Amino acid sequence: MDYIEIDVSIEPLVPFSDILVAELADLGFESFVNSEKGLQAYIQHHLFDSEKVNSLLLQYNNDDCKISFQQKNIPAQNWNAQWESSFEPIEVDGECIVRAPFHSKPDNIKYDIVIEPKMSFGTGHHETTYLMLQQLLHLPLKNKSLLDMGCGTSVLAILAAQLGANPILAIDTDEWAYENSKENCALNECSQIVVKLGNSALLQGMRFNIILANINRNVLMNDMIHYYNSLEQDGELLISGFFDVDTKMLIEHAKKLGLKMKHQQSKNNWAIIHFQK
Repeated sequence: MDYIEIDVSIEPLVPFSDILVAELADLGFESFVNSEKGLQAYIQHHLFDSEKVNSLLLQYNNDDCKISFQQKNIPAQNWNAQWESSFEPIEVDGECIVRAPFHSKPDNIKYDIVIEPKMSFGTGHHETTYLMLQQLLHLPLKNKSLLDMGCGTSVLAILAAQLGANPILAIDTDEWAYENSKENCALNECSQIVVKLGNSALLQGMRFNIILANINRNVLMNDMIHYYNSLEQDGELLISGFFDVDTKMLIEHAKKLGLKMKHQQSKNNWAIIHFQK
């Protein structure tokens, strides 16, 4: 699958870099890399709408902020090579490590997760994935049914499996993520994880003790009713993929559905919220 990269120069970087990440995420951009002058943002080729991107960036190009950008195609094989060359292991709280197959297995790490680094989102490098991994380490998951919605690489599902969750369903709308998830589950010998290609429509009639949704604000707002309906009573919902500024809106929406907030946390302006039904 081909991607589009836009390389954005922003002056000043603060606060406009974070603002643009949130705005571009709403347009379907799924991965971001900070640079000295701004950021690079990546979106699947078929989702890219040049008119919407131009309109957004021109909106912020004014007396308070100067923005310029270039775009280019990133063929699938080059995307893989880029991330394989820069992928470094991620350690979470001294208990969990996310690494590629070409990294050595570390000593004294309880949970060892091997991920083929074919996409940036889901390797643990992004703050939201890190926050979700961190929260999972503190949840009692033994024999709990679990859904990893918008699973990406299925790194969250794999950690949940290592923590004892069973059965586990991992769902993503992206065919690349679907194939990569199946590969990663096999690499980590997680036979209890079933991976499906699709969206929240697949949840009809299903029930889970725990639901993980690391997506984006708009999808979370739209699909939270489906997560609520699929949660067992006293079940727990962990959501991430959004900025601190979006937490109030998401918490208010969740409360209207009958969810109670247990915990919220942030890392570099990205946030996670833990709810219970």
